[in-house]
Amino acid sequence: MLANSILYMIFGALVSMFTMAGDLSAPIWQVERDYAIETSIHHAEGLAELIDPILQDRRLQGALAGVSVRHAETGELLYSHLGDLRLHPASSMKILTAVSALEKLGADYRFSTELWTDGEAEGRVLTGNLYLVGKGDPTLMKEDLDQFAKQLLELGIERIDGHLIGDDSWYDDVRLSRDLNWNDEPYYTGTQISALTLSPNDDYDAGTVIVEVSPGSAAGEPAQVALKPVNEYVTVVNHAVTVDRKGKRKLTVEREHGTNRIIVEGTIPLGSSPVRSLASVWEPTGYAIDVFYQSLREHGIEFAPWSERLTGTKPEESTLLMSKQSIPLSELIIPFMKLSNNGHGEILTKELGRVIYGEGSWDKGLQVIQETLGEFGVDTSTIMLRDGSGMSHKTMIPADQLSWLLYAVQSRDWYPIFERSLPVAGSPDRMEGGTLRYRMNGTAAQGNVLAKTGSLTSVSSLSGYVTTPSGDRLVFSIMINNYLASTVKPIEDAIAIALTKVTLD
Repeated sequence: MLANSILYMIFGALVSMFTMAGDLSAPIWQVERDYAIETSIHHAEGLAELIDPILQDRRLQGALAGVSVRHAETGELLYSHLGDLRLHPASSMKILTAVSALEKLGADYRFSTELWTDGEAEGRVLTGNLYLVGKGDPTLMKEDLDQFAKQLLELGIERIDGHLIGDDSWYDDVRLSRDLNWNDEPYYTGTQISALTLSPNDDYDAGTVIVEVSPGSAAGEPAQVALKPVNEYVTVVNHAVTVDRKGKRKLTVEREHGTNRIIVEGTIPLGSSPVRSLASVWEPTGYAIDVFYQSLREHGIEFAPWSERLTGTKPEESTLLMSKQSIPLSELIIPFMKLSNNGHGEILTKELGRVIYGEGSWDKGLQVIQETLGEFGVDTSTIMLRDGSGMSHKTMIPADQLSWLLYAVQSRDWYPIFERSLPVAGSPDRMEGGTLRYRMNGTAAQGNVLAKTGSLTSVSSLSGYVTTPSGDRLVFSIMINNYLASTVKPIEDAIAIALTKVTLD
């Protein structure tokens, strides 16, 4: 015990010295390399001597840091610093949403998109309306709509004497969660939620369009702007200019608030590679219908001159023509958690409400999440849930409750899927390392720490699992609120790295 106390003192002094300097991350890693500290922890006080000095970093002055560490096998609370204080989790909220979706929907759950008609085919002409019915599928892409067009041709349909109607009634018509900042909504991080939506890529950033900016053929010419998928739903206002090869690349791509006008400004050097940005669209239902219309026309299917693209609800008396299913939740959860996809979090929340209570709303979805947490033993009287992604600055949960949830879910048969969805520290593969792929490289945490990250203005979090040298597993949750420094992620990393050096007796 005397030797352990001396090690604690050395570690604490070193950490204190480096935290006073303000640049925590590199020194902590250097401490690990130079001293290879391994600490035998017999009780909570031991972890306190390990972690408390890290929390003295001056970047935490005036901030709140909730830290909770449990034994992953027993759930025993080994360390808690402000662990019972309600704090904003940012995207660590996605842990709650993912757990609830796996528990209530199941790992094999799939979303669907359907094509219906209220008319009849007479030869090559479908007389009646065509309804594209969305049921929340965030994986619907232009290629799927092309396939629908091909299948219509296979049915012998070459003309539609009716309207093309988008049906998004599977969910309510509230597009944005109530706490989303208005200046977030033009970007992919603040997409509108509709039961009928479209993704431009296989990250499944539903409700967005890719804006690709390339240089013109000569300096002084306008930049070239392309959309993927091609559509007439959004309008590009291009003020970007090509500059010479030594010029600066400085571009902004922003959708005008409340409209579908995308403003492109700035400069791009001659000969430089294209710059791609994601912009959210206003009213995703209309976007999906517009792109489907383009697909039908591209495949030679014509519409009557009076046909319109509308939104509405398919009538009871209608015929299912075809449908498309999404990948299962067990696969969708990878981009959701690894890349911290906000839209997926909100779609899953509304889907939970629709499936369990017959109402695709935030209120009902969050009710399901809260009830599911209670079933896992979380004290739901001390939490507040406002959305499924963590974008809200009003969602609150204590670190001790989040660490308990991470402990409790290990008993479920779907747990390996959940664990696989967590970002892996220092793993360079984008769909493995996710939001942790550039963090904790070259330390004992690399490939060891599995954790969900979270970031909002003045909010940062890291919650997950780590394995100690003795083979023991720890559950941890770190939530830091109200800081003014540019980042506190090095502090989170230092705690996670320190936990990799713990030996439990």
